Amino acid sequence: MAKQEIQEHGGSLTRPAKGETMNPNGRPKKYVTLLKESGYKLSEINDTIQVMMSMDLEELAEVYKNPKATILEKTIANAMKKSLEKGSLYSIDTLLTRVYGKPKETAHVTTDNKIEVVFVKGKTIL
Repeated sequence: MAKQEIQEHGGSLTRPAKGETMNPNGRPKKYVTLLKESGYKLSEINDTIQVMMSMDLEELAEVYKNPKATILEKTIANAMKKSLEKGSLYSIDTLLTRVYGKPKETAHVTTDNKIEVVFVKGKTIL
């Protein structure tokens, strides 16, 4: 049984008992994982995402309401719709990354190219 612990700053912290979890269902699966489990091929998923990314809101709504639309189309349309309603880019970012890959990340490394040599009891240490 989880218990509440009062913190010094006035807040409280819920600590689970040994063997108990605070998130029994775990992290929800991503859309693409669910679709692959349903039997869709990766190429089918990517092609559908590409086409649906170019649709406007009315077209997405039509896809979602269409009784003949596939589960793949409905799932992607719903993910995009929810993402837009929340003002979140998470689902769209996930879908774009799935199709086009992550952009390359760059980092600038600056070095002063100095080598320090220390002599200790007849030994050279770099």
